[in-house]
Amino acid sequence: MFLAKGFGRTFFAAAAKSKHCSTTAAAASGSVGRNPLPDFFEADRSLENDKPVVYGRSWKASELRLKSWDDLHKLWYVLLKEKNMLMTQRQMLHSQNLRFHNPERLPKVRKSMCRIKHVLTERAIEEPDPRRSAEMKKMINGL
Repeated sequence: MFLAKGFGRTFFAAAAKSKHCSTTAAAASGSVGRNPLPDFFEADRSLENDKPVVYGRSWKASELRLKSWDDLHKLWYVLLKEKNMLMTQRQMLHSQNLRFHNPERLPKVRKSMCRIKHVLTERAIEEPDPRRSAEMKKMINGL
């Protein structure tokens, strides 16, 4: 366990310091890609700022119904990325016996994702073509 904590801290510190890394595919082509690992961690806030950070609310289904299929698709992946970042941060802090700040953010993200699925399912049910409706439901269940 000690090794895992030490390795995790070292790995995180190395990932936070590096701005770019070359993946095997990028190295083969000769180009340098962006390191996606920092996306799993929230940028550090300055400790000088004593004001608590206020985060937004979850998306309402009525707001999501106004969005296009593509917008909902993009929003789903933004929320998925946020959820992964929050869960990674929570696990990292838990392994260091530190408190996870703003734990209410994770349920907000989960609610929004659930509501996106609900809105997409409503659209799939309203689809007049049964084959297209079945394809849409299959895709939604894969999310």
